[in-house]
Amino acid sequence: MIRKAMLATALTTILPSTALADTIDAGFALDWKFEGPAAPYFLAQERGYFADAGLDIEIAEGSGSLDAIPKVATGSFPFGFADINSLMRFIDQNPDAPVTAVMMVYDKPPFSIVGRKSLGVESPTDLEGRILGAPPPDGAWAQFPIFAREAGIDQDSMTVEPVGFPVREPMLADGEVDAIAGFSFSSTLNLLRLGVPREDLSVMLMADYGVDLYGNAIIVNTDFAQANPEAVTGFLAAIATGWEEAIEDPQAAVEAMVPANPAIDTASETQRLSLSIEANVLTDDVQANGMGGIDATRMETAIEQTRLVYDFENPPAIERFFDDSYLPPVEERMLE
Repeated sequence: MIRKAMLATALTTILPSTALADTIDAGFALDWKFEGPAAPYFLAQERGYFADAGLDIEIAEGSGSLDAIPKVATGSFPFGFADINSLMRFIDQNPDAPVTAVMMVYDKPPFSIVGRKSLGVESPTDLEGRILGAPPPDGAWAQFPIFAREAGIDQDSMTVEPVGFPVREPMLADGEVDAIAGFSFSSTLNLLRLGVPREDLSVMLMADYGVDLYGNAIIVNTDFAQANPEAVTGFLAAIATGWEEAIEDPQAAVEAMVPANPAIDTASETQRLSLSIEANVLTDDVQANGMGGIDATRMETAIEQTRLVYDFENPPAIERFFDDSYLPPVEERMLE
């Protein structure tokens, strides 16, 4: 397991003392707001793991799955957190963009359909003949045709209501739609806050119905990475430590985020973080092989599934949108 002393030893090996003396200011663009799943990064910041890597990291919130990618591609932020499926498409459309993923975080993506049993939605095929609320830019909605094919849903029988992010869960809570597309941990917690009983929710994680896609990953500006390879590896080591310690103590991780979001409901966000750990981060594969890498065979299947929802202009090559050469050694990325 990664421990503070182990991380310090690793960073001493990765970064020569002269590099540690020169702190690099670097922004880290998140995909969404300062909620529970972002807490491990604030924990790494609070406990000095980025500083140990010679980095002064500023964490910035985002506004959706696509938000961080152009920020990193343009060099405004050296680091980001983004959906790798969206990154794949962005690179296809912008083949010379200096951006790539370097560490998988959501080994199992949080793309989900959340329905209400009291409205007759308990399984995927229950969506037939009903109303689904889906924000057009939502990452889960973007993958819905893959989910529909794998789960045997007749999409033509459904009514899809385009909704905004702020009204998505309230519309389901009020019964204006029968189900919504969204991230499992976010939609679940939002609905519980709105008073929908947990036993009335049916949370259908797309990954449990044959969708082999990966989820969000750490992305990096490749120009920055080529100029600062040790700093990138040190950043990823700090990220792994932040996640490991957040798994050990989710509440401490959320409390580390309070200075950035004083209005946070720590109990609710601790629950949200715990949901993301259980369903998306600490999978069987990650427990066996460590955090951060990908399986090439699974990724090839994911690419084929992506062809259902996106027409590639160029044959996608895994090495173009995922580069594992900056990852710390696997023993430093074991989460248990």
